[in-house]
Amino acid sequence: MKFSEMPYERPDPEAVKNTLRTLTERFKNAKSYEEAKAIFLEKEEQGKLVETMATLASVRNSIDTRDRFYDEENTFWDSFGPEIAEFEHAWTDAMLSSPFRANFAKEYGDLMFVNAEIDQKSFSPEIIPEMQKENELVTEYEKLIASAQIPFEDGVYTLSQLSPFKTAADDAKRLAAWKADGAWYKAHQDRLDGIYDELTKLRDTMGKKLGYDGYTELGYYRMGRNCYTKTDVEAFRAAVQKYLVPVADQIMREQAKRLGKEYPLSFADAALSFRSGNPRPAGTPDDILLQGKKFYDALSPETSEFFRTMLDEGLLDVLSTEGKRGGGYCTGIMQYERPFIFANFNGTQHDVEVVTHEAGHAFAYWMNRKRIPTEYAWPSMEACEVHSMSMEFFGWMNADGFFGPDAKKFMYSHLAGSITFIPYGTMVDHFQHIVYEHPEYTPAERHAAWKKLLGVYMPWMKLDGEIPFYAEGEGWQRQSHIYTSPFYYIDYCLAQTVALEFWAMIQKDEANAWKHYMAYTVQGGSKTFVDLLKNADLVTPFDEACLRGVCETANAWLENFDMTGIE
Repeated sequence: MKFSEMPYERPDPEAVKNTLRTLTERFKNAKSYEEAKAIFLEKEEQGKLVETMATLASVRNSIDTRDRFYDEENTFWDSFGPEIAEFEHAWTDAMLSSPFRANFAKEYGDLMFVNAEIDQKSFSPEIIPEMQKENELVTEYEKLIASAQIPFEDGVYTLSQLSPFKTAADDAKRLAAWKADGAWYKAHQDRLDGIYDELTKLRDTMGKKLGYDGYTELGYYRMGRNCYTKTDVEAFRAAVQKYLVPVADQIMREQAKRLGKEYPLSFADAALSFRSGNPRPAGTPDDILLQGKKFYDALSPETSEFFRTMLDEGLLDVLSTEGKRGGGYCTGIMQYERPFIFANFNGTQHDVEVVTHEAGHAFAYWMNRKRIPTEYAWPSMEACEVHSMSMEFFGWMNADGFFGPDAKKFMYSHLAGSITFIPYGTMVDHFQHIVYEHPEYTPAERHAAWKKLLGVYMPWMKLDGEIPFYAEGEGWQRQSHIYTSPFYYIDYCLAQTVALEFWAMIQKDEANAWKHYMAYTVQGGSKTFVDLLKNADLVTPFDEACLRGVCETANAWLENFDMTGIE
């Protein structure tokens, strides 16, 4: 069945609640493990049905935020989702206190109970109103970003459609694009400040209602962190500052030399890797997808079957169109056991990275789509990002097909960008810890905190006010995760570190690297992040030696890369 043919029907709220209530009571009264297991499996199927309807509504609303029907359905789910949470909470209580818990753990593993205990710490019926308001504010932010119409030269563009101009080789055009982009954010800054101010205070209230000092501890529970703590993240941030920032800074100094620009770089100049222009994909969006098919056909039988299914069943929506929500993501449509990829192609190397990054997520779900419990189809977020960021590096195998004459440019800029990204992503995490430690901060104080962190993590950026919004220390507001998924962003940095391990393996032996990748991926979400790595013979990023090692290896490769023919 094609994605477009999957039927959507809003479930009856009271029927869903009654079903969950009944299943929970039956489970509590089960007289044997066999009876309890049958009810558990029935609950799994019921959950897949409800989750599928929520996913279909969300995806179709993302594709066109102007569609009134799915806009109304998205509003329904924003309100109904928190209401269901109360009944899911009761079910989880029954699971945790079940006399058959040991039987379930023996058959399905104990992680489902570890995760359930964490989940219980993140919810109480008392915070349902705040959860509903949080959803409303997140939706408002996403709609605002999707609504952007930016006049530039002889056209009008969305934020995504403006992106190619922000990496143009022509200095004047590139700077003008950054100014136009920044001017849009400045024009809407009052509301961007207002939304985030409300979200920060709302989340702080939720944390305090649940008995925490504020939001941070609750935020970690909501992220499902089950094998590392705030202390571990702080140690990782310190290692990034110690080992990675100096390497990234040297990369940017070399970039300034290539461009003939002064160091530190403006935001516009930092966006241009080569004087002759950044690498661009070869061909149209259809050509990129066909090259994706070629890549996955060659990579393995499993990836070939997966990507052909994605194409045949219309499970990718990648063109940047008016009214489309910004960014990109992968999700699972559980009832049909299919992944779905949402993206905004914009003519940059990002388009190819979508075909590898989001497809890395999708392939991982594909390999684990039949897992029981269904929560084991996905691991925790940082573990998920290993699938995607590592798949980007496997994509080098088809660099010529994806980029044609720009293949060498792509490989250099991709690796360099992976290094310089980690300080940025770590800064996003550090910023959020500051924000939720100080919910009383004014918008001006938040902007000042971001500007100060830029000097720590990205000293190569010039903060002179030339480009509105960005050069004034306000660019964090374009990072949607800060609004929508607090404390998510460090997951990318942890995963990028592991992905660089895979990159180093690929340079030595592609087949061996793929063997390790599959060993990691086929575990799904049945293990914690640390155990997934251990079982695939990978080093945890919380080991300082890991970050130091990948920095040294990547830096040596970049320093010795043959730049002949690249201007």
